[in-house]
Amino acid sequence: MPLMLEPNETRIKTEKIYREMGLTDEEFTMVENILGRTPNYTETGLFSVMWSEHCSYKNSKPVLKKFPVTGERVLQGPGEGAGIVDIGDQQAVVFKIESHNHPSAIEPYQGAATGVGGIIRDVFSMGARPVALLNSLRFGELDSPRVRYLFEEVVAGIAGYGNCIGIPTVGGEVQFDAAYEGNPLVNAMCVGLINHEDIQKGIAQGTGNTVMYIGAKTGRDGIHGATFASEELGEESEEKRPAVQVGDPFMEKLLLEACLELIKSDALVGIQDMGAAGLTSSSAEMASKAGSGIEMNLDLVPQREQDMTPYEMMLSESQERMLIVVEKGREAEIEEIVSKYDLDAVAIGRVTDDQTLRLLHKGEVVADVPVDALAEDAPVYHKPSREPVYYREFQEMSVETPRVLDYKETLKKLLSQPTIASKEWVYDQYDHQVRTNTVVCPGSDAAVIRIRGTQKALAMTTDCNSRYLYLDPETGGKIAVAEAARNIVCSGGVPLAITDCLNFGNPEKPEIFWQIEKAVDGMSEACRRLSTPVIGGNVSLYNESKGKAVYPTPVVGMVGLVEDLSHITTQQFKAAGDLIYVIGEAREEFGGSELQKMLHGKIFGKSPELDLSIEQQRQGSLLDAIRGGFVSSAHDIAEGGLSVALAESAFAAGGLGATVRIKGDFTAELFSETQSRFVVSVKKEFQEQFEQTVTDAQLVGEVNESGYLKFVDGDGKVVLLATVEELESAWKGAIPCLLKSKA
Repeated sequence: MPLMLEPNETRIKTEKIYREMGLTDEEFTMVENILGRTPNYTETGLFSVMWSEHCSYKNSKPVLKKFPVTGERVLQGPGEGAGIVDIGDQQAVVFKIESHNHPSAIEPYQGAATGVGGIIRDVFSMGARPVALLNSLRFGELDSPRVRYLFEEVVAGIAGYGNCIGIPTVGGEVQFDAAYEGNPLVNAMCVGLINHEDIQKGIAQGTGNTVMYIGAKTGRDGIHGATFASEELGEESEEKRPAVQVGDPFMEKLLLEACLELIKSDALVGIQDMGAAGLTSSSAEMASKAGSGIEMNLDLVPQREQDMTPYEMMLSESQERMLIVVEKGREAEIEEIVSKYDLDAVAIGRVTDDQTLRLLHKGEVVADVPVDALAEDAPVYHKPSREPVYYREFQEMSVETPRVLDYKETLKKLLSQPTIASKEWVYDQYDHQVRTNTVVCPGSDAAVIRIRGTQKALAMTTDCNSRYLYLDPETGGKIAVAEAARNIVCSGGVPLAITDCLNFGNPEKPEIFWQIEKAVDGMSEACRRLSTPVIGGNVSLYNESKGKAVYPTPVVGMVGLVEDLSHITTQQFKAAGDLIYVIGEAREEFGGSELQKMLHGKIFGKSPELDLSIEQQRQGSLLDAIRGGFVSSAHDIAEGGLSVALAESAFAAGGLGATVRIKGDFTAELFSETQSRFVVSVKKEFQEQFEQTVTDAQLVGEVNESGYLKFVDGDGKVVLLATVEELESAWKGAIPCLLKSKA
């Protein structure tokens, strides 16, 4: 097959070929000014991927600066492969979340699988051993055959990669809404452990040091993946399947072990994953961070396909690859380690002192560009922002309490809503016990992993209620952080820090940019108040299909420290006779609630309010009570309100039931999603200590052996009576039932 000739500089400029790569006219002119000439095809490709939103954050940088990124425990904030937080005893936790939304929309299995693979590499490139995976997923409604296909394939892709590499998938969340019909969200999070002495950075320093390529061979998959992630999905997106990478978890396992052995060698200077923008981003960023340059001979790059061009090699996002810098003369030591794992370890270049990325191919210089121009000097846009008309309309709506005639049937229907229903169908496909450190499996507020050789554990969760964010992005942003912290506290942990994945629509639309600004304002305020700095993350914009944006979905991944294994708490009731307390009172708040959506088929009005001072105080007192040993179970009151939280506390509790007294408006008491609330069970012997510790807890009932969930009013009259078994059946059967109805 004859080779396609790449267009020359004249054609690139006159035919505006750079536009197809994602550069605007103004940006192309900037590149010309930087270089003092028109870039060739390869150089144009380098700039197009490095200046994409996915790599440069050119539209979101001004907003991201609002996040608090430092704290007394933060060892590494944003800017490296993953963030790092100190957990004492010279140990640290490393974690990050990233999106793989567009690839998953057109090739869901590989899109999800490679999303997992990429986030794992971000963590072990820091020198950490990955110990857990989580995810946060959004799909359209399950009555659509296309959505069912995407859902099943994404879950299979996550399971296929995580299970094969031997890292437990311990938690996550899945939500369903028509807003995600054409553009699912697939966010993957990885958590690792490291000793302080092993922390690595992605830097290329030391003039003359050797640049080495290790891992799998480079192919043509994933070319322009970063650019593809920075544009809206449309009719032609299906043609961009080559922009979806193909993963090999067995190769990644070998690479992981090789890298963890490499970091013990003092011959290693720097290491970085070839993620988005592949060899381009890893080389340019490593050199830019070190104030150096890199020269590479692309003839030496291991290739799995014939006649690859410099453009293809530099922009490929083939998986399971790392770029490392090694002390000159010590390459054989690295090769000896890597060869044990049957991986390529090839010297392909050297560190220079001229702050330039210079690429050679077949004896010619095919690219010669300043590294800072690629890694640091992308244009930064302050996009126009405008409050959407719908937001003002929602804010002016009066509070409306939905009319509920049958409380039992309403609760059963709520429990079978896919967003609330059991996700057992999902996590049953994940190996969450591999490595045998998982103490709390999927299904409780947060997953918990023990730290071997200590009495400590890590609690971890992903959270975001995007409906609240659609109604009110600032309040919804606060709630996303606060709910994640609630889940950590309910598990017995101290919230440490967050990583976030900001999933939004097209930032060039002023109403979307307003959503981004307000959401980050809310998240930042909550992070400061709850002492959970942002240590890294990902921005995923242009999540639109047919001009319609997804709900604003800034997913929060949070990790907390359980300081003693005896503090680990789960949501299930433990014993008959335990007292049931509710912390926080319900208000008539139904905007964005599951009840509102179920009854009206849409959401509207005001989101629930959130007072961060109350949130902070309640989390602190509940955590004190848990550490004091007074709490048997704890669960935050979230989607579906108190009735759903109590039902979930009774599920898998060995036939236990509960009687609970409610007063006030029954609909609000049972189904309102008022924030900063918890349902807790306490042994009678600890009643006094608990009430002294958590002063705003209300005693509402008692756990019993009846097998019934019974709500009574102040006079003892039954308001709602159902067997736990029938409620659990509705909750457990919903998603499998919808997936079988292949109408």
